[in-house]
Amino acid sequence: MSEWTGGYVADIAYTHGYYPELNPQRLKLAFLNAGYAFPETGTACELGFGQGISTNVHAAASVTRWYGTDFNPTQASFAQELASVSGAGAQLFDEAFDEFCNRPDLPDFDFIGLHGIWSWVSDANRKIITEFIRRKLKVGGVVYISYNTQPGWGAMVPMRDLLTEHAAVMNAPGGGIVPRIDAALAFADKLKDSGALYFSANPQIVERLDKLKQHNRNYLAHEYFNRDWAPMPFSRMNSWLEDAKLSYACSAHHIDHINVINLTPEQQQLLSEIPDRNFRETVRDFIVNRQFRKDYWVRGLRPLTMVERVEILRRQRFVLAVPVDKVAMTVAGPRGEATLQEDLYRPILERMADHRPHSLAELQEAFAGTAIDFNVLQQAMMILVGKMAVYPAQEEKIIKAALPATTRLNRMLCEQARYSDEVSVLASPVTGGGINLGRVDKLFMLARANGAKTPEETGRYVINILKLSGQRIVQKDGKVPETPEAEMDEALRVGMNFERILVPILKTLRIEC
Repeated sequence: MSEWTGGYVADIAYTHGYYPELNPQRLKLAFLNAGYAFPETGTACELGFGQGISTNVHAAASVTRWYGTDFNPTQASFAQELASVSGAGAQLFDEAFDEFCNRPDLPDFDFIGLHGIWSWVSDANRKIITEFIRRKLKVGGVVYISYNTQPGWGAMVPMRDLLTEHAAVMNAPGGGIVPRIDAALAFADKLKDSGALYFSANPQIVERLDKLKQHNRNYLAHEYFNRDWAPMPFSRMNSWLEDAKLSYACSAHHIDHINVINLTPEQQQLLSEIPDRNFRETVRDFIVNRQFRKDYWVRGLRPLTMVERVEILRRQRFVLAVPVDKVAMTVAGPRGEATLQEDLYRPILERMADHRPHSLAELQEAFAGTAIDFNVLQQAMMILVGKMAVYPAQEEKIIKAALPATTRLNRMLCEQARYSDEVSVLASPVTGGGINLGRVDKLFMLARANGAKTPEETGRYVINILKLSGQRIVQKDGKVPETPEAEMDEALRVGMNFERILVPILKTLRIEC
C-alpha cells in the first residue's frame, strides 16, 4: 500500500453515494425538535468527500459556499469536474487532512461534515480533524459526524480483523483488492464450515458474512479493509470532541427522535432516570444495539424558548417528494416495523399531494379543530422527513438563485446516465439537496431535454441508449421483452408513468436538465 494513502484503501474507487445528512437544510428540523438553536449556513466544508456527489449537489442546490478535500486524486478529479460544470463555486482539493486543514485561505465554517471518515482514519488524523474543527468552526456552528460504534460492532470486530489480515498476508501482492476481498470471504466460510466455536458463540456473524458477500466490492474495500478501523463508543467520541469545544446536540437520523418507535415504555423510563445526557446516549446505544451513529455536534449548545421554537417551526416549509400512494404507512425502528396512524397521516399527505411547499403554519391552519394538532404535525414531519417522503423546503429567493447551477449539474448527471447508473440522484434547489432518481428516469428526462416530442421518440431514445451498454428495459414481471414491438410497448408504458407520476413532482422540485 502506497505511503501517501496513510493506510486507507486507494486502489479502488469509493462508491458514488449521496448522503442527505450532509445537507445543512436537514439539521434545522432535528435541532428544533431537540429544542436547540441552529446556524444559518453560509460556509460549509466536507472532509473526505469521496466522489464529491454530496458536496456538489449541496453546493449547487443552495447559496452556501462549499469547500472540501479527498486525498484520492481520481475521486477529487471527478468532484472538481462536477463543480466546474455546475458553476456553484465549490472549492475542492485532493489534499490529505494535514495539508488541507492547515491551508491559510480557508474561511471559518458554519457547518463541517464527515461521513464515513472518522472510524477509518488513524488517531493522528483524528487529532488533525479535531484541531481543524477547534480553529475553523464558528461559534454556534455544527459538525456532522457518522461513525461505527459499540456495542453493535462488538462481535464483528474479531471477524473484521481476520478478514483484513487474510487479505494482507495470504495473497500475492499486485493482484488488486477485489480478489483479496473475495478470497478473505471464502476463507471465512471455510472457517465457519470447520466448526469454529466463534460462530456458535456469535451466530449473528453468519448472517453478516452472507450479507457482506452480496455487497458491492468497492463499498467493502473502504468499509472493512482499511488499515485503520475503530468502532468507537459514544463516550470516547465525546472525549475527542470536547477538546474542540463541541457538545452533542442530537441525532441526524430523524426517526431516532421518535422514542415510541425506538424504545419500549420501560426503556424510556430507564433513560429518563439518567441525568447525564452523554451517559444516556451510551445506554441508549446498548438498548438498540447500535452499530452506526449519525450525529450533530454544536459549538455552543443554546436552548430555544418554547415560543422561539414554535415560531421557527411554523415558518418552516415542507414539500412532498413522492406520490401519496407510494408512502407506506409503516416506519422501521430497532424494535421492528411500527404502523403509522392512517387517520392522521393520510390527510396530511393528501393535503400535500399538490407537491408544492407548505409551511407548518399553513398545515396547522388547514387542520384547525381536528385531531391533527401542532404536536401531531411536528412529529409527522419528523417521521416523513426520516422516511425521505417529505423534505424541508428552502425560501423562494434561494430556490431562484440556485436553479441555474442545479440545472447545469443535473444535465451532466443525466448525460452520464447514458453510460452508467453509478450516480443515483439529481439536485433540487427546492430541498437544497439530492433526490433519488433511477437511470431510466434520467434518460427519459434527457430525451425530453434533447427534443423528443412524442412518446414513441422518447421510448426509442431510451431503448437505443440502453442497448449501447448491453441493457434492456425490463417488464414489470422482471422479464426482458422478446420482440422489438414488445420492448417499445414496455418503453411506452414506463414513459407514460414517468410523465403522469414523476414529471409533476420534478417540476415542483425544480429538477431540470
